[in-house]
Amino acid sequence: MRILIADDHRLIIEGVKLKLRELGDDVEFVEAESVAQLNQRLAESPLPDIALIDMAMPGAEGTEHIRHAVMRLREASDERGLARARPVVVLSGTEDSSAIRHVLDLGVQGYIPKSSPPDVILNAVRLVVGGGVYVPPEAMKPAGSAMPSSPFPLPASDGLSTKERLASVLTDRQIDVLKLLAKGRPNKLIARDLGISEGTVKIHLAAIFRALHVRNRLEALVAAQNLGD
Repeated sequence: MRILIADDHRLIIEGVKLKLRELGDDVEFVEAESVAQLNQRLAESPLPDIALIDMAMPGAEGTEHIRHAVMRLREASDERGLARARPVVVLSGTEDSSAIRHVLDLGVQGYIPKSSPPDVILNAVRLVVGGGVYVPPEAMKPAGSAMPSSPFPLPASDGLSTKERLASVLTDRQIDVLKLLAKGRPNKLIARDLGISEGTVKIHLAAIFRALHVRNRLEALVAAQNLGD
């Protein structure tokens, strides 16, 4: 299965890939970090079997890139020339119910808030791949009632960079571990790259999870990305 992930945050791309690898050994990823790159991927062959697309990307004009992706993948055919559904799912930091309903009206097969737990993201993709539509609970809320999705407690308006915010709660070594985690490295390779034991890596990860108020690797990546919002 070929999965397109379009998002301008590297941490989000790597985090989602980390979880969606659980879909099976045959999963292959293609990426885009801007609308221009997204359009390029949609013009290539083979097309993705499913596309996860951020609503706010460099080059976006409202939700036009979402509409284009839906139309492009809806019109696509398989290698035998037969029409085959290729779903589009929006992956967004926005939890406003009116925004969710708007993109669902465009024909997407799902809307996944970035604050969703990793297992929810995985199961939502499974549902969509199986022909279903994933609508998050946030879609049922009154318009404008969405709460900020960042799990990190520090304010984003403090004028600090992402690196400076991380340095305020993590040690230099923990930041090194987080950077390698964002590249999709397993514990064994993180240990090798940093010249430490796997046990020490696990200790650092546990400390990172506590400091960022998260429960696992994917949530740590999302929390670190939210520091830059």
